[in-house]
Amino acid sequence: MLLRVACSAAPKTPCESNLSIYLSAIDRYELSLASEAPVQETDPRDDERQANLDSQQSSFVPRTTGPSGAAALESVSPITTDSASTDPQSVPFSGQALLNKIEAVRDRLHQVIRGKQDVIDAVLTCMLAEGSVLLEDVPGVGKTTLAKAIAALIDLDFERIQCTPDLLPADILGSAIYQAATADFKFRRGPVFCNLLIADEINRASPRTQSALLEAMAESQVTIDTTRYDLPRPFIVIATQNPSGFEGTYPLPESQLDRFLFRLSMDYPDQESEVQLLLDQATHNPLDDLQPVMHGDELAALQQLVREMTVDEKVVQYLVSVIALTRQDGRLSVGASPRGSKMLLRAAQARAVLRKRDYVLPDDVQAVAVSVLAHRITVRAVGATWADAAAIIDDLLEQAEVVV
Repeated sequence: MLLRVACSAAPKTPCESNLSIYLSAIDRYELSLASEAPVQETDPRDDERQANLDSQQSSFVPRTTGPSGAAALESVSPITTDSASTDPQSVPFSGQALLNKIEAVRDRLHQVIRGKQDVIDAVLTCMLAEGSVLLEDVPGVGKTTLAKAIAALIDLDFERIQCTPDLLPADILGSAIYQAATADFKFRRGPVFCNLLIADEINRASPRTQSALLEAMAESQVTIDTTRYDLPRPFIVIATQNPSGFEGTYPLPESQLDRFLFRLSMDYPDQESEVQLLLDQATHNPLDDLQPVMHGDELAALQQLVREMTVDEKVVQYLVSVIALTRQDGRLSVGASPRGSKMLLRAAQARAVLRKRDYVLPDDVQAVAVSVLAHRITVRAVGATWADAAAIIDDLLEQAEVVV
């Protein structure tokens, strides 16, 4: 302020004139900052889809204590809770009816993806466990077709991203766009704001873009310009990658691999299944015939049954013994973390629900252990592959003693 008074009190030299111009520019900039309108959130999609996303977000609240998984599965009546802890998604659904619907989804998937019953069951198990899936295999074996079929049968809002090296985080998450007509910023949501996100060839995206999915997969939320946005629920990521072509790819780091509940391989179909596949697609695409048999809120109710299922302590002891062996085995430099333990338990619960049981068996732990743990451990041998890690997990499962 003193500098400005002094400049105005004396005749201005060329330097002082320039200083006055500079100070005036600062004043105009400060005024523009003071009058700048706050960033507003909007969605360029149509009003119907925006209302659907908002209703899904508003209907999900932090889960409170409800009925046990056993009671929910055994009862044919709607799931209810006491008035003090009512979950809006737990009221109108019958446990048996939900199980029948997810079984219908599985049966119809078998008609589209021939000869891959184990992969289909694994993906559905992962969805019930609220996890994300990494499908790794050569092109053309049905990875994207499987994801699209699931989205069609469960009536999920899905988006597909074709990952490339020039893909930016804002292309996935969204960004604030300046609107000249209104002189303010409006947030444009990216494709991550959906129920099912298909990320094709995720290893072709840059590490910066890959990391943009970390928070979304782990916490079902994204943070953009210091503002947190909750994602619609259920939210699932099905990512694919091609392990055969390494040129122009960026391998997923361990920190991001750990965010995927399952890492699966489709592999080639057997000859009989491939013949049937060709006959099915000779005149039309079977995907065109798929109609929804359940909805996203029903999937969310099944996920709640998984979360509330009680597990016997002996099964948990067996699970922990398997995890402990991964930390003690000399062939491994890094064993499974406590997060791996939690994910293994949740996957075992989901497999039990998919098989219409209200209890978890050691068989459930064994069935999902390779898919959950093989990408969470590090093999000491140079050049070791995921198959080597899977073989070690199988060996450790045989060593672990089942507590009776």
